[in-house]
Amino acid sequence: MALATPLRLRHRALSLHRLRASLSATPRLELVVVAAAAAGGRPTVLVTEKLRPAGLDLLHARLRQRELLTAEELRAMVSLVDALVVRSGTQVTREMFEAARGRLRVVGRAGVGIDNVDPQAATEAGCLVVNAPTANTVAAAEHAVALLAAMARNVAQADASLKAGKWQRSKYVGATLVGKTLAVMGFGKVGPEVARRAKGLGMDVIAHYPYAPVDRARAIGVDLVSFDEAISTADFISLHMPLTPSTGKLFNDETFAKMRKGVRIINVARGGVVDEEALLRALDNGTVAQAALDVFTEEPPPRDSKLVQHENVTVTPHLGASTTEAQEGVALEIAEAVIGALRGDLAATAVNAPMVPAEVLSELSPYVVLAEKLGRLVVQLVAGGSGIKGVKIAYSSARDTDDLDTRILRAMVTKGIIEPISSAFVNIVNADYVAKQRGLRIIEERILLDGSPEIPLHSIEVHLANVESKFAGALSDAGDIRVEGKVRDGTPHLTLVGSFSVDVSLEGNLILCRQADQPGIIGKVGSILGKINVNVSFMSVGRTAPGKQVIMAIGVDEEPEKEALKLIVDTPSVEEFVFLKLQRGSR
Repeated sequence: MALATPLRLRHRALSLHRLRASLSATPRLELVVVAAAAAGGRPTVLVTEKLRPAGLDLLHARLRQRELLTAEELRAMVSLVDALVVRSGTQVTREMFEAARGRLRVVGRAGVGIDNVDPQAATEAGCLVVNAPTANTVAAAEHAVALLAAMARNVAQADASLKAGKWQRSKYVGATLVGKTLAVMGFGKVGPEVARRAKGLGMDVIAHYPYAPVDRARAIGVDLVSFDEAISTADFISLHMPLTPSTGKLFNDETFAKMRKGVRIINVARGGVVDEEALLRALDNGTVAQAALDVFTEEPPPRDSKLVQHENVTVTPHLGASTTEAQEGVALEIAEAVIGALRGDLAATAVNAPMVPAEVLSELSPYVVLAEKLGRLVVQLVAGGSGIKGVKIAYSSARDTDDLDTRILRAMVTKGIIEPISSAFVNIVNADYVAKQRGLRIIEERILLDGSPEIPLHSIEVHLANVESKFAGALSDAGDIRVEGKVRDGTPHLTLVGSFSVDVSLEGNLILCRQADQPGIIGKVGSILGKINVNVSFMSVGRTAPGKQVIMAIGVDEEPEKEALKLIVDTPSVEEFVFLKLQRGSR
């Protein structure tokens, strides 16, 4: 099978002979493969379903060949790639993540729904799941309105009748939309767009969604009501909710019985939210006059499906996002999300990680770097054999708690602490899970400051309690290891070690040296580093009080030889020092 080269990687064919040796009766999937050799550790991408050229071009990939591969072959292939891009036809199960053996880092769902991806298994594997939730919003809303109108005027049935040579004007008398009540069930992204268009048709619109802001609904003239009120008063009901354990078969015999007789239902969301057998019964007994369905519990539905064949049901084969513009947009959106995730950028469309708006991500980015570096620094101050059980993270800010989301910051401190001392891969996706598995308790504290909330954070402090420190100068008055950092001009800085104030950029490598506050000591240490050809990039000196003790924080480009470090510790009045690596590890 020919493979293509994303991210400007060299082309290399990837043999599938050994994969095909174990073919089984597993249902075969139509597959488009785009992948590359991980030359030099650079990422590879596998696209399992059709993706518009715009997205492939953004991945710098060339479509070479379409193949029919079994799910078993797919499981074998995921261990060879770093990112997987799917649509709705590929099931990314726990077995898939286990088969990836830790290689798979990103799953991109080209679309909105992620019910074909196991998010918990992805989280445990440290795999980020991203989707493309905005590009097809308008297309889905337009399709819902198209089905609503087509259903109300019997367009599909009248079309089939006329093409069969019949002229049945009296049979296909429809329903007017003006003045009718539409209940929009779900008011996330698509729901409001449907509401706007329905209002333009002269319909009265109500909506139910527990999490929708009231002011957002009111802005487009929609009243938020309870679930029972929505379904019992509506003439038309349009479904726009995800498929979750709580919404599975939410529309069933019990809920249909509460509806106004002759109600009409549109579903362009997920087939599983409707009990299809119950809907068929409701159609037969007249509770539901008509239904327009774009999605089904099983896709494609059985050819002999009574629901699909029902004369009062209008159906389309999952076309909600099927416009040229939407497909192009989805391809671009998911390609950008996957590339960004592989690059290590924060993902605004992450499904199984803290969901933070793009503008907030941009604002927090330097603090995210600071948080990880503080974690990497503080863990290196712990003496060997001293287990870490508790971490306290203190955020100083002039912003109210509700205006500062610290979940990503907590995750990155956790990553910085755990990765250097374990083989675990930690990222914003699985940080909390890995911490829990290791018995690491994370406590967060907010310190509200006076002043302008324009800057999101004044500082971040990380404390490790009940551990032995290899550098006594890092101990606070309370006896815990304490470091503090701030962002200056977009760059993370170390500003406090123990009780000593310093100010150094958290870049490269760092030597902390505690000594008596005496003339000439700083010069002696600097002279030693110069003699052994260690380049000093910066230096900061902090002290508790004149004539007592000071800490030198010295930035160096590379780690000095042990013999050279011994010269420092043998310098009179130097009490202790520690060498710290601040750069992120290869993982």
